[in-house]
Amino acid sequence: MSGGITFGGLGSGLDTGAIIDALVQVERIPIQALQARKATQQKKIDLVGTLQGFVNDLRDKAGNLATLSSFLSFQSSNSNESLIDVSAGSTAVAGSHSMVVEQVLATDRWAFNGVADPATDLATSAGTTVSYDYEGTNYSFSFATAAGTTLNDIATAINGGTNGGVTASVVQTGTASAPDGYQLLLTAADGGESRQIANISSTVEGLTIDSTPGGANNITVGANAVAVIDGLRFERESNDFSDVFTGVSLQVLSADPSETVTFTVGPDKEAIKGKINEFKDAYNEVVKFINGQSTHTQEGGVGGELFGDNILRTVQRSMFNTLFGQVNGSSTLGGFDTLGIIGIKIDAKGIMSVEDATLDAKMDENLDAVADLFVDTDGFDNGGVPLGDPNYYVDTTPDTGLADDLMRELDRLTKGFVDTNGGSLKGIFDTRTEALQAMISRFNDDIDTKEYHVQRFEENLVARFSALESLMASLNAQGAYLTSATSAQQNA
Repeated sequence: MSGGITFGGLGSGLDTGAIIDALVQVERIPIQALQARKATQQKKIDLVGTLQGFVNDLRDKAGNLATLSSFLSFQSSNSNESLIDVSAGSTAVAGSHSMVVEQVLATDRWAFNGVADPATDLATSAGTTVSYDYEGTNYSFSFATAAGTTLNDIATAINGGTNGGVTASVVQTGTASAPDGYQLLLTAADGGESRQIANISSTVEGLTIDSTPGGANNITVGANAVAVIDGLRFERESNDFSDVFTGVSLQVLSADPSETVTFTVGPDKEAIKGKINEFKDAYNEVVKFINGQSTHTQEGGVGGELFGDNILRTVQRSMFNTLFGQVNGSSTLGGFDTLGIIGIKIDAKGIMSVEDATLDAKMDENLDAVADLFVDTDGFDNGGVPLGDPNYYVDTTPDTGLADDLMRELDRLTKGFVDTNGGSLKGIFDTRTEALQAMISRFNDDIDTKEYHVQRFEENLVARFSALESLMASLNAQGAYLTSATSAQQNA
């Protein structure tokens, strides 16, 4: 009972607390009905969100088919993967090519003449230097005293100073007992002919070098990568020749002037079919959801809370009419103007299927025409209609592409647009969700109002039954007094 009052049966012998609870529960029946209706609307909101998720996924999958760069997938192969590495992207052009790798990128390296001990000071006088030129800048390292001019010290000075990226290292080229077994190496920061180390000199008496380019001390001459591709000679300051063919990543790995490597680039039809099947699956997820909500049986009733909701019909009609209710107007398709032609069909329940054999045959016959069926190859052109116009999403060019059409239609449903008067028209999902939320808000208001009345009703019942119990207790006391008085008179 409200307020923690307990007085049941004190005067009347009745369980007044239970009576009040029962009466209040009867009074709350309309509230329970409103709460059930509110829960139903919330379920509808959740289901609208689920449907929008399926539609957004379909829109994404349609996007994978809406442009040539996303629709077309290419694969590559080459006759010697130890010499070159080839991969193709969506912008590649099919073709076969030949390549001879004459030279891979080489990094310039120099070795000073060897010394017997890397820990012995090499200078015999003060004020000695080691210097070189790299990429047009001279780098010089000075040693004020003879001390600290060991091979290790000189390498440390170069690596710890301003060196242009040139690194120094000490290597043992012989055995521990062999004379002149240690040499100081200079290695350029990058490979290529323009990054050669030049004018190397040393005034450290015990550290000598022949600085003639290509001489005995120039152990690796910095050189560009060179390849002959389709009969043309290409030279690069890296092993990357990816700028030769659009959309083709081409890397040289090793040189062999005696071998001609052949490589091909062509459409990856299995990857394209994979994108089409992903689109089919996303389309069917939307249809299955709509079908599940739209069913009705005598035994089980309606299939879902959205049964009969206009949003289901709108989404299904928009998808079907966009994909199957029109013929692509491109004059270049040559008979490839409907999805059914390439083996994509809809059954009586609206479920999409792909006949692999038909699709394979059509792709082999004319892959460009298959792509043109999906892709807006001439670009989105709405005739200059501004963003605020309701026709903004309408492509007025002859070739629109069914996937591109569907993307724009689904955008209208999910994102809405602005009308010619500047008014904002929301998408059907936002509109439906807001309507359901408004209904829930009204239910909340009604529930609050009725809860207030039930509270007042309960308080009134408690007050009345309290008064009744007080009155009954008083009457009972009077009756007991009268009974006692009468009994005393009779016994007198």
